Amino acid sequence: MVGIIISLIGTFAALWLAGFSINLLTLFALVLAIGTVVDDAIIVVEAIQAKLDQGYKSAYQATVDGMKGITSPIIVSTMIFMAVFIPVTFMGGTSGTFFTQFGVTMAVAVGISAVNALTLSPALCALLIRPEKDSGEGGKSFQQRFRKGFNTAFHTITNRYAGGVKFLLKRKWLAGGILAVAIALLVLAMTNTKTGLVPDEDQGMLFVNVNTAPGTTLSQTQEVMTKVEEVIKTIPQVAEYSNNAGFGMLSGQTPTTGMIMVRLKDWSERKGKNDDINSVINEIYARTANIKNAQIFVMAPPMIIGYGAGDGFELYTQDRAGNSVEDLYYATQDFVAKLNERPEIGMAYFTFDIKYPQYSVEVDFTKCKRQGISPNEVLSTISSYYGGVYSSDINRFSKVYRVMMQASPEYRLDKESLNNIFVKTNEGMAPVGQFVTLTKTYGSENISRFNMFNSIAINGSLADGYSSGDAITAIKEIAQQYLPTGYGYEFGGMSREESGSSNNTIIVIALCMLFIFLILSALYESFLIPFAVILSVPIGLMGSFLFTWIFGLENNIYLQTGVIMLIGLLSKTAILITELAQRYRKEGLSIFDSALRAAKERLRPILMTALTMIVGLLPLVFASGAGANGNISLGVGTVFGMTIGTLALLFITPTLFAVMQYLQEKVPSKLKMEIKK
Repeated sequence: MVGIIISLIGTFAALWLAGFSINLLTLFALVLAIGTVVDDAIIVVEAIQAKLDQGYKSAYQATVDGMKGITSPIIVSTMIFMAVFIPVTFMGGTSGTFFTQFGVTMAVAVGISAVNALTLSPALCALLIRPEKDSGEGGKSFQQRFRKGFNTAFHTITNRYAGGVKFLLKRKWLAGGILAVAIALLVLAMTNTKTGLVPDEDQGMLFVNVNTAPGTTLSQTQEVMTKVEEVIKTIPQVAEYSNNAGFGMLSGQTPTTGMIMVRLKDWSERKGKNDDINSVINEIYARTANIKNAQIFVMAPPMIIGYGAGDGFELYTQDRAGNSVEDLYYATQDFVAKLNERPEIGMAYFTFDIKYPQYSVEVDFTKCKRQGISPNEVLSTISSYYGGVYSSDINRFSKVYRVMMQASPEYRLDKESLNNIFVKTNEGMAPVGQFVTLTKTYGSENISRFNMFNSIAINGSLADGYSSGDAITAIKEIAQQYLPTGYGYEFGGMSREESGSSNNTIIVIALCMLFIFLILSALYESFLIPFAVILSVPIGLMGSFLFTWIFGLENNIYLQTGVIMLIGLLSKTAILITELAQRYRKEGLSIFDSALRAAKERLRPILMTALTMIVGLLPLVFASGAGANGNISLGVGTVFGMTIGTLALLFITPTLFAVMQYLQEKVPSKLKMEIKK
């Protein structure tokens, strides 16, 4: 407990110095750190207690002798664990920001725990732990009897475990087969696991975007918004809402659009099966299906503020060949229709239209030249009086107000009003109506660009049971098959970040393994012994990804951070065995006996540290409420990965050490013989 408190205090100080905030990522790291930082302290206590069980009568002497055997593995394993987080802190983009905060928090916490385990923990053990006094057979307390029974049972387990290790040491091909099967299952699980950037969470907030037909007035849009509002207020999960006609999250400010912001009741009041945010979205769609004169699109806020208007996916179709806006519209319409046919897509939707009633203004250049004015002056005057223009600022009551110039509504109702607006010419003031000709037409309300190309924004939601990675794959396939020549697409918002970081998992695992290999090679002065540690990790990763796949979860940022920590923990655990086995080998024991003895002696601390981590993270697997999806992703990956990885490496690591140590000793001797020849 002391180690946890000291590590957390030191970690909070480091977060403050680094300028990090207390957010989901740093909190996740702190939760994981609580289960991790006790590992070194447990190893210290167990080693000292083992000395006392051997007959030591002085707690001080037991502490001194106990620390001699574990100081080196604690330092080495801590260096490996911290090194795992070094490469990911240099990754760029959104993923890099996530990994940096998580990695720094974990590395600092583990580093402080190692210092605590090497300094304060031994001192406390010398003060608090006392040798057991023999009270005779008849005077033993319950604690002594329980301890004796536990040690007897654990001794039996240790002997059976040693038998299993012997079995694999004599059949090394079987360990290799298990490792090959685990790697194959890891590749299979990673390939089939759904992908995503950040899991969607129930944030208790919804946006209902309403689009009416082109040419609809603001008052008519407000009538439609009132109908939608009447439907929403009857939904029992809704706490409150706000109606805003004339502005939408997707279309911006326009009289044909509107938005209703809906806040749901607290999670504690929405514990039923159909009370989650996705069920509420489906209910809104079902109840508004009879409103035929508007398009309604419901979405939750984006998980990362500033990345798009809402959750789901976002992309832009682009005209890369200089075609007309109408051609781009029809190409996008066909593209969206094909997207809606895919099972991965819940709904694809765009607000762009080319049917807005407009006037085409044609300026008579000849008349303008005769009067000594330019067409730009005429158009600027019309724009100012009809569209409005920002002219200056005014200070009143200690505040700054903008001055907007625009004609009153009653003076800009029809074409004849152009004769009441004047522009200065050589012969005095003249009405702008004599310089322009208006023609009724239809077109788009506005034209946007993405990467310098005319573009149309498309938003969409995911179908139930599919991830954002599935939707991105479907979009790429549809675009390749059905987008005409000269048209392209680009992702936006969260989808852009996710599509650009699709290989992050492989990169992260490869970098972590590389750093572990380099550090262990330097420590062991060998290029082979580190593989006894590295090859113990894939089985744990297999367990992590396999159960993520079985549970139907995503391979996202939270799972990847858990995988990074899992690599460090499993490597740290394997080092406890290889370091002791190598020491026994140097003392003259055979490779077989060194591996077997190291495995038996390290069984207890490995099980204690693994159980501490697994039990500490188990509540994340059953999380609910705000942030539940992220908690579950992290919990399932780490709990099952740690469980399977620990059980596997207890048997695999001694065998791998035996193989690598044999090669280490035989290969150099063969090379020397060849050199002599």
